[in-house]
Amino acid sequence: MMQVSDFPLNALMEITTRPPLVFVRGEGSWLWDHAGRRYLDFIQGWAVNALGHCPPEIRAALAEQAATLINPSPAFWNAPSARLAQRLVDHSCFQRVFFANSGAEANEGAIKLARKWGTRHRGGAYEIITFDHAFHGRTLATMSASGKPGWDALFEPKVPGFPKATLNDLGSVERLINDRTVAVMLEPIQGEAGVLCATDDFLRALRALTHARGLLLIVDEVQTGMGRTGRLFGYEHAGIEPDIMTLGKGIGGGVPLAALLAREATCCFEHGDQGGTYNGNPLMAAVGAAVLEALLAPGFLQGVTARGEQLERGLAALSRQRGLGEVRGRGLLMALDLGRDAGAKVVEHARANGLLLNSPRPNTLRFMPALNVSAEEIELMLAGLDGALAATLAQ
Repeated sequence: MMQVSDFPLNALMEITTRPPLVFVRGEGSWLWDHAGRRYLDFIQGWAVNALGHCPPEIRAALAEQAATLINPSPAFWNAPSARLAQRLVDHSCFQRVFFANSGAEANEGAIKLARKWGTRHRGGAYEIITFDHAFHGRTLATMSASGKPGWDALFEPKVPGFPKATLNDLGSVERLINDRTVAVMLEPIQGEAGVLCATDDFLRALRALTHARGLLLIVDEVQTGMGRTGRLFGYEHAGIEPDIMTLGKGIGGGVPLAALLAREATCCFEHGDQGGTYNGNPLMAAVGAAVLEALLAPGFLQGVTARGEQLERGLAALSRQRGLGEVRGRGLLMALDLGRDAGAKVVEHARANGLLLNSPRPNTLRFMPALNVSAEEIELMLAGLDGALAATLAQ
């Protein structure tokens, strides 16, 4: 049996606290560690593995494309990126796509596109109203756009131009609009904040406000996009049409792929304004196409909705039984408010018993299973969670 000490882990830069285990294999909703122990995974790389671990669709796409063409450089067209872009356009309200490697990079591109549009159409306006508790990435600009507590004094000086409004408070947005404002940017569901949802009414009112004031509306769907909420994109629930959208995480199903989508009237990049060595490479685009086709298969998104309703019912029952707080979210992006700062202890106890959970805030658990998680696996998770709650809350 292998030990953790058998792996050369000291060569890796220290950026976070990790438990003493090394994962070596994954399949569907399950992971196996170095000692052969199996874990039910309800984190899935923070909503990355849309089809679970090592799905056959992705394995086949990688093998076929790797044997054909990997990267001719973004200076040339390639067929997989063109096909994936067209499929995204066909199933959204956007007309143009730029591929990137991460959600942060896609959001950085959205910020640049909005500012370029402001230079052309709003007399140099550059400010983008974002929201408290938002999370848009870890580049300097996307950290500046984020409203994550504790980041305000990190890596100073920040990139200016991101005044913060309050989610679901239209008046807080209106008060920040001035001659420098070019856009409003938000996540339909603030995942890192503990799954805080923008209401459909708020999104519709925000779209009306930005239309009336001549501003762009940017939706960051890095976490909510690609079927996570039961619709292909989260904005569809509100029946609105944003000007710009970003995708990441689920679009690659586990490989580095992201996208910036925009309406034709918003596209104003000139040659040389935007690019990237690996952007839109055939290998990753082929995977993205395989993921998208799986999500668009008859009944798939209805299955996400059904499993999301099952998860929500189960969490609500546990909350009532244990005297906990609210259950919130949509589809297979759900959260349970523990009503106390016990998240880390619940996560630790669950992991010790073969269940992987996430606590984005000290008092909150977040659930992001594979979109094809089974009803039986959800029941297994709920049982494991109940055991972890019983053990930790008793302490």
